[in-house]
Order: sequence, then C-alpha cells, then structure tokens
Amino acid sequence: QVQLVESGGGLVQTGGSLRLSCAASGRTFSTYVMGWFRQAPGKEREFVAAIRWNGNSPYYADSVKGRFAISRDNAKRTVYLQMNSLKPEDTAVYYCAAKGDSYYTTVSGEYDYWGQGTQVTVSS
Repeated sequence: QVQLVESGGGLVQTGGSLRLSCAASGRTFSTYVMGWFRQAPGKEREFVAAIRWNGNSPYYADSVKGRFAISRDNAKRTVYLQMNSLKPEDTAVYYCAAKGDSYYTTVSGEYDYWGQGTQVTVSS
C-alpha cells in the first residue's frame, strides 16, 4: 500500500512559479513510476508528467514541456513538480499518482495510487 500527500499548491500570477511536492509512504516507493496529473473544472483529468524509479527519461505532456520539470528523491520518498512560466490554463487541481511497475503510461486508470490533490490557480 502506498499513501501519497501533495503540497505546494497556491495562487500565483501569470509567469510565476510553483513547486509541488508529493510525499509517499511505503517501502517500495523507489521502484514505482510516479506521475502528476491535473483536472480543471468541467474537464477530464489529464496527464502532466511521469518519472521512472531512477529519475531517467522523464516524460511530459506537450502542453507543459519546457516549462515543468518532474524529479524525485527516493531517499526522501518524495516526487516534485517544478512549474515555471505558469499560464491561466494551468489552473487545476494537481494530483500525484504512483504506478506499481516500471512502465510509463499517460493513462490515469493505469496508476494504482493517488493523492488527494492540491489546487493551483494562476491569475491573469
């Protein structure tokens, strides 16, 4: 069992930055693929970024590529999402997710564990 707790959301102006954190419990955290998703009001949950257990070859949605960076610290059991050059369209609840194997996927239904979400609001 893995429990995920996100933090770091908030209100920021267009062009600003935020860093989200996701703290995980569970001894096997270091073997999981970790992902970030987001859901805006009235929209479906969408993939943002994912990272393998060793931190290599992170994968991003086209909409955030070049602006967001995902990273992880297995010793701290934490995954991060650094968000720069934020836009109003980035406004959403951001969710951390864990997948209990080493295969990347952008499909939310294939992730096994989810956090409760943290709100990010970007004002214009």
